[in-house]
Amino acid sequence: MARYEDLPYRTCVGVMLINPKGLVFIGRRAGGIEHVDDTHVWQMPQGGVDPGEDTWEAAKRELYEETSVHSVERLGEVPDWLTYDIPRTVAGRAWKGRYRGQRQKWYAVRFTGKDSEINVEHPGGGGHKAEFVSWRWESMKNLPELIIPFKRPVYERVVQEFSALAEG
Repeated sequence: MARYEDLPYRTCVGVMLINPKGLVFIGRRAGGIEHVDDTHVWQMPQGGVDPGEDTWEAAKRELYEETSVHSVERLGEVPDWLTYDIPRTVAGRAWKGRYRGQRQKWYAVRFTGKDSEINVEHPGGGGHKAEFVSWRWESMKNLPELIIPFKRPVYERVVQEFSALAEG
């Protein structure tokens, strides 16, 4: 097995889905070995980029696969790749021990549909495993406090980058 420090980052995208009132979609994770308590189980949609896939196309795909949402308008993107390391204690079990964390490209999109379009129980037409067990709209400023602590610096940066796009 490779040393933790030598493991690569998994290429990933993240999506901040903002409703017309300026609130952000967050989903309650269905589970995961990295979750340590019931407070830090909320996150925005995110997922891996397929080989050769454009990151914007991956972001739209992941959003649909996790929420069934396709009614969006692109608002912006974080210009940099943001990275986080998963704790060493779970690194060997997450992603079959192949990665030390993720390198993410983040996009902000305006939700132009109705809440009834969102379906986290049977997302993407039911062809994908549910990532979330529930969801809600949340104030952007609260997001860093709701995410698992090792992802918090990424969320702080995403909130900083997109703060002008939503209510406080």
